Amino acid sequence: MTQPSIGFIGFGEAGFHIAAGLRSAGITHLSAYDIDPGPRIQRHAKDSQTPLVTSPQQLAASADILISAVTSSSALGAAEQTIPFLEARHIYLDINSISPALKQEIDKLVRSTPATFVEAAVMAPVPPYGHRVPMLLGGTGATSLAAILSAFGMRFEVVSETVGVAVAVKMCRSIVVKGLEALMFECVLGASRYGAEDRVFASLQESYPGIDWKKLADYMVGRVVLHGERRAREMEEVAETLRTGGIDPIMAEATARRQDWSAEMNLRAHFGPDGPSSYAEVLEIIRNETKR
Repeated sequence: MTQPSIGFIGFGEAGFHIAAGLRSAGITHLSAYDIDPGPRIQRHAKDSQTPLVTSPQQLAASADILISAVTSSSALGAAEQTIPFLEARHIYLDINSISPALKQEIDKLVRSTPATFVEAAVMAPVPPYGHRVPMLLGGTGATSLAAILSAFGMRFEVVSETVGVAVAVKMCRSIVVKGLEALMFECVLGASRYGAEDRVFASLQESYPGIDWKKLADYMVGRVVLHGERRAREMEEVAETLRTGGIDPIMAEATARRQDWSAEMNLRAHFGPDGPSSYAEVLEIIRNETKR
């Protein structure tokens, strides 16, 4: 089987874990470019055995499949830096959590070159799945890309040849998933002030049986603590998605505010890489911080 050559635009957590997984699957032709190649990026490169290059031009020269894995605010800029070096052999895969309109704008930029654009919507946290994280694909090149990379364990579902559909699924799903996290965090913040958590969980259990609400609270609050900033930026993209569709993003904007609140409090700094084991640990940190 002919190995693809894969280059990562941005080498943060998502790019690193996907690269490490592809390396374990036997792909040897990996490279990465990051605009800020500090100690964390250097460590990612070493741990995944992925050589770092120093420019988008070098990355395009070294790889046929380019995977854009940057922050949502950098997705367009990353594409603009790369398109001068794209050739017919290139597939540009954008896995960033951005609005359908922005995916379509990047698609238009890439299609101004001989290269092929494919959008991806990452449908679960990259760790612990690594390169096996489920993704929805869109674009005219989605089927051929899926055939190439599925052979190495990547999990794709092609949903449309029209760019924007795949990420719209993710954006609308996030209204519920990230919204529930924000609601749960706000719920335990309020209930804890009155010693009412057990009663609240019991009432929720009666209304929605089959769910361990205390366990769910521990998990959801932990997700907000670990990923609040990234989730807030994603929810801003969700809000833009809704606005573009003529829908007032009332709940999406509120979710972004609560997720951002956690990030601004820097709650993550109080815990290790796995985050808190319970929401009670987080509430204790908040109580201590507000007493200062």
